[in-house]
Formats: sequence, structure tokens, C-alpha cells
Amino acid sequence: MAVEKVDFSLKETSPNIGGDRVSGGEKLTSSFDLVEKMEFLFVRIVRARDLPLKAVNGIIDPYVEIKIGNYNATTKYFEKKPDFEWNQVFAFGQDQLQATTMEITVRDKELIIGDNMIGKITVALHEVPPCLPPDSPLASQWYKLEDKNGFTLRKGELMLAMWHSTQADRVFPDAWHSDSAIVSGESLLNTRSKAYLSPRLWYLRVNVIQARDLVPGRRDRNPQVYVKAVVGDVILRTRVSPDKNVNPKWNEDLMFVVAEPFFDPLIVTVEDRLENNTVRCLGKCVIRLSNVEQRLLPLPADPLWYNLEDIVFEDGMEKEVNFFSKLNMCVSLDGGYHVFDESVHIGSDYRPTAKMLWTAMIGVLELGIINASDLQPMKLRDGRETTDAYCVAKYGPKWVKTRTVVDSFDPKWNEQYSWDVYDPYTMLTIGVFDDCHLHGGDAVAVGDGKDPSFGKVRIRLSTLATNKIYTYSYPLLVLQPNGAKKMGELQLAIRFTCSSYLSLFLVYTMNPLLPHMHHIYPLSIYQLDILRKQAVRILCWSLSRTEPPLRQEVVEYMLDGGSPMWSLRKAKANFQRVLATFKCFSDARQWFDEIRKWNNSAATVLVLAIYCIIVLKPDLILPTVTLYNIQVMILQWRKRPRRPTHIDVNLSVAGSVTADELDEELDTFPSSRQFDVLRMRYDRLRSIAGRVVTVISDIATQVERFHSLLNWRDPRITVMFLVCCLVGSLMLYYLISLKVFLIFGGFYVMRPPFLGKDVLNAPQNFFSRLPTKADYML
Repeated sequence: MAVEKVDFSLKETSPNIGGDRVSGGEKLTSSFDLVEKMEFLFVRIVRARDLPLKAVNGIIDPYVEIKIGNYNATTKYFEKKPDFEWNQVFAFGQDQLQATTMEITVRDKELIIGDNMIGKITVALHEVPPCLPPDSPLASQWYKLEDKNGFTLRKGELMLAMWHSTQADRVFPDAWHSDSAIVSGESLLNTRSKAYLSPRLWYLRVNVIQARDLVPGRRDRNPQVYVKAVVGDVILRTRVSPDKNVNPKWNEDLMFVVAEPFFDPLIVTVEDRLENNTVRCLGKCVIRLSNVEQRLLPLPADPLWYNLEDIVFEDGMEKEVNFFSKLNMCVSLDGGYHVFDESVHIGSDYRPTAKMLWTAMIGVLELGIINASDLQPMKLRDGRETTDAYCVAKYGPKWVKTRTVVDSFDPKWNEQYSWDVYDPYTMLTIGVFDDCHLHGGDAVAVGDGKDPSFGKVRIRLSTLATNKIYTYSYPLLVLQPNGAKKMGELQLAIRFTCSSYLSLFLVYTMNPLLPHMHHIYPLSIYQLDILRKQAVRILCWSLSRTEPPLRQEVVEYMLDGGSPMWSLRKAKANFQRVLATFKCFSDARQWFDEIRKWNNSAATVLVLAIYCIIVLKPDLILPTVTLYNIQVMILQWRKRPRRPTHIDVNLSVAGSVTADELDEELDTFPSSRQFDVLRMRYDRLRSIAGRVVTVISDIATQVERFHSLLNWRDPRITVMFLVCCLVGSLMLYYLISLKVFLIFGGFYVMRPPFLGKDVLNAPQNFFSRLPTKADYML
């Protein structure tokens, strides 16, 4: 049985956007011109008054029901309140309406037996007026209620507004949508589109210098003192001071990531490690971060002495201590750094924390999330497979979430968003997820209650032409134990508009990618990795507390928050990238070898002539190189990449990887596999590492041979090299000019075959016999 080949390619599309069909053309910026227009019927239910009482106790709990064909929508209801104000907006897709009239009914929730209708309003849909942006919202008005026979009631009015508009309407994000009809209650908030802002993150630097006048528990021992700093749930410790006395010194930095507003204080304690692995607190101090100096320039913070309060209890009561030990520290909020929440190479923002250090904006990035197609089912609802999909996009500190389209494998969002751009070398990330927190129907999720991902798309802005619309359908890929799986396709429209080409030129030439503090006081790779994990944890906590929340699994997936683990697939892919990068050198060597062997006599003669010209006129070297580069760029113009960046399955070696390699990559940490599997993988890793060690040894051997020319390890070789250097220097100074020597050497290397055999020459023979330190290896 033939296996159907999956298409992982990027496809250009021609959506009906901006009123005209667009396919990679240029277009001026306007509102909602990157998405297809979707028409909606909007109904705003404001409030009711003078409702007739049907309940026995004279108190009613009214709610409003809207019915258009097969679509029913209801407002929330009030429990025994005198005024009934809902102020809710409902949006019904025009392409899904099969009826000609709309029935708006006011009902009483307390009337369970019999008809609970209080009154109704019937409206013909063709009489609903249009109200398109940028017009102001349509004013609400009072409507008289009718009974079920169509007669006007003596009492009871309902204030509402009805109009036809598009997704550009300002009420669209907060409206109830007809494609979420099965969702009700608090889960309805999860279906709405929202924009989020990440909290501003700072690096908190605690430079612990020294302590003075510590009071250890026992005078007859040398204290082993260290400092512990706590911010929130992050605990960092210094090393034990080498000064075993009551005035220890450390001069060590502890780095935290903190977010505005500063809720958690910095708690610093000095502790003594006792012999029985217990710890005694010698004092602590609490520092409010709002009082800490904000360091914007690369200048050291002023050291301050802090009182260490000793904690003493007598009879269960805290005792006041008059004597305080001292701790000398430099505590500062470093606003000159950029706090990384993403990997350095796929960052969407590189600005420092302090706003006064930001550069000018260079343009605007606009994204139209049009639709998705052929999404895979993610859960079961009422015995059938279904998917409730939504998109999340991140660029810089701004996150956006589209509305959730319920029960659709081909959802249409047609929502447009924009971001300010400060650097073109940044990455836009778009992810598609399935909402597993909607309680409409009995949904059984495939996973563990978390929102699973369909895949994500990354687009680097520097690969986009300015003022051009890119409309493509991107494959959504996830790595599963059976290989790379296509979960569907996501259709996007993207445009990068540059406001000032001069500012763009200055960013490329004058502004460093990272703020100056990263170059003046650089952080190590280990520090950046630890601090990034702190930043991801803070963002997960902060964004999960919004309404509707961006859940932890979504934020971690968008930020690649997991720890980097060994992957044989990635090792193969990166090795192939290295080989492809150095292929130009191997091609140049192969070309020169053909020239040297006179495989093409005319080409060899031409190379010799050019070589002579360059030696005799060395001032032509740089112009020749630049002209050659210009020629290469002109020839590559027709082959230039015309598509945005996307995931390449072949480059990622996701199509040829084995099942065991994928299982190893997707394994948890620590591993959950059996001992035999782990031993097999360990032996395989040892084999790969052995080959890597052999290559490193060969490189070290070749480098050490150059050092052996001068270190007299082989006295005969060093003497011969010394004599050759002496004779060569005398000949070049008195007898032969450098140009003649270079021309003679070039002709000797590229001599015709009949003048000499193609064997190793004297310098190569000489070099191959140089000793190395490999002889010392055990």
C-alpha cells in the first residue's frame, strides 16, 4: 500500500483582502486591509425596565434570549435585583444566518413550570441598518415588548441596538460570537480575543562584598559563613567565605529577574554552616525593591552598609536586640540590560529595560491572521472528534490572542494586529493551540488538560521587503514519536512598513544589536540561561493571571521555555549546516586543484596572468575583490529568496530520523525509559563523542606542529627551519625582491604536469614530520 507523501512546503496564496485580490504586491497601510472582510450582525442588549411581574413572590430573575434560525444566545441573569442592566454584545456571522427574522425574548429564570416568557421583540433582518467603522457606535433605543401573539404589552421595555458591521468594529473583541454557541458561563471569556503586555523585567544585581562583627553561636570554632538572598521563590547563595572569622569577605554577584510592580522584597540572610550539616542564621535584612537604585549607565553602584537583625526568641516572643552586625553590599536594578525571555538568536526585542535608553522606532509590523485549514482533531465531544482552535502571536512585550473558533477544523479568524518595530533583526512568533478549557459539551481532551499546540511559525523581519504584503499558507508542524507530523496549515498576511529609511540604515550600521551594558559588563552564557529561566517563570505567572488567561503551557511553548537537551537529530542537522558553510572552501580547493593540474589550459593561463598582475600591482587586490563580490551579488539576484522564513523539514532532518532517536529527544528529564534502552543510548552517545574527540585531536595536532617549529622538540627540524629562515631573509633582502619570489612561487605551484610530478613537495614533507603533544597523551 503506497504511503501518501505529505507536503511540508510553504504555499503562496491570494486571499481577498483589502477589497482586491493580493498576491505579494505592494499596498499602502490602512485599517484591516490584511484580512478578508467578515460581515456580522451585532446586537447589543443594554437593559430592561417596567417588566411585568409573573412570579408569585413579585420578584423576577430576567434574562434575554436571542434566536436567529438555529442560533440561540442568552445573556446572564440577575438574582433578585431591582435594576436589570446586561450591556452585552452578540455577533452573528452573516454567512451562517439562514433566517429572515430575529426574535429577542425576555424570560424569567424562576418560572420553571409553563411558559417563562415575559415579552419578546421580532425584527426583520433586512431592516437592520449598517454601521461601518469609523462611524460612531449606533445609539441604543427602547423597544416595547410584545406577547407571544404579537400584541404590545402595557408594561415592559427593552433597550437594545442592532447593526450590520465587520470585524473592524470596536465591540468585536468583547462580543459573544455565534461560532461559540455551545460555550456558556465563565468559559465564554476564554473564547474572546485579547491583547496582553508582558511586565517590565529588570535584572537585580546583589554584589555581596563583606560582613562585619558577626556573632557566631560558638566562640571556639571558625565560622563557615555564606550569604543567602531570596526574591519570591528564587533562592541564591554565595560560596562559603574563605575568611574563617567574624569579618568575612565574598565580593560575589547574585543576579535575579524581577518584574514591575515590585511586590516581593529582597531578603538577605547571613548563615553559618555547622558541623552537623545544620545552619544557624546570624542575621538578616529586608530591602524593598522600590527603594533600590536603578542603574542606567555603566557605572558601579554605591556600596552601602546594611544592619543585620538577629532573630532571637525568648518564651516564644521575639526579643529586641540592640547590637547589629553589618553587611556591605551593592544592590542595584540594572536597567541598561535587555532581559531575555526568548533565546538570543530568536528574540523579538533587544531593547534595554530603561525606556530612556530606547532608540527611535523604525517601522510598523502588521499581521493578518486569516484562517487555518485541515487542523487535526484534538479531543472528543459528545462522542465525536473536534477542535477548538485559537492563535497566539508574540512580538516584543506585546502578545495577542485571537478568539476561539469552536468545533471547526477550518477556523476563520480574519483578525489584524500591529506592533512597533525598533530593530529588523527580530522574530515574530505565531502559534496555534486547541482550547481545552471550554465546558460546553462533554469534551475529553487528548492530553492532560493543557492546551496542546498544532505548531508555530517564526518569521524574521529582516527577510521581509519593506511596504510589501506577503500572503502565504504556512505548514503547522509538531515533532511526535513517529516523526514530523503536519497538523494543518495557517494562512497569514504580513507587512513590514518602514517609516524612515535613514533610521533603518543607522540601526544596521551604528546601533549594536544588544545594549551597551552587555558589552561593557557582559554576562556569561550560564548566567543568561539561568536568568532566562527566571524570566520565563515570571511571565508564565503574570500572563496566567489575566482574563482570559494565557496559560503556562502556551507561554512556555511560545518562548521555548524548556531546557535544552541532547538531540541526535539536531546534532546531525547542525553538522550538516557546518559542512554546508565550509563547502565554499572545499569547492575553492577543488577548483584550485584543477587549475594546478592544468585540466583546462586556458583557465590556468588566465589565472597565472591575473596572479602576476596582482603581485605586480598589489593596490588592485581590494578593488578586484570588491568587483568580484559585486559580480556574485548580481548573479545571485535572480536566485534571491522571495519567501519569508519557515520551518524546513529537510534542513531539520525531521524526515530521516529514526523512531529511537525521536523517542530519545522527546524523553522526559530525568529519563523515564528502562535501563536497557538507556544503556544502548549511552553507548551510542559514547561512540559519537569518540568521533568528535578524534576530530578535535586531529585539529590540535595540526596546530601543535606549528609550535614545534620553534620549541626545539625535534632539534634537527628546528635547526633546518632556523637555517631556512636565515637564508630566506638574506636572499629576500639582498638578492630577490618579494614580487619576484611570489611570481616564482606561484608559477612553481601551478607548473604544467610535464615539468614535475604531482607529489607532496618539500614544505609538506617537512610539516608532516613535526612532533606534537599527542606523544604525551595517556
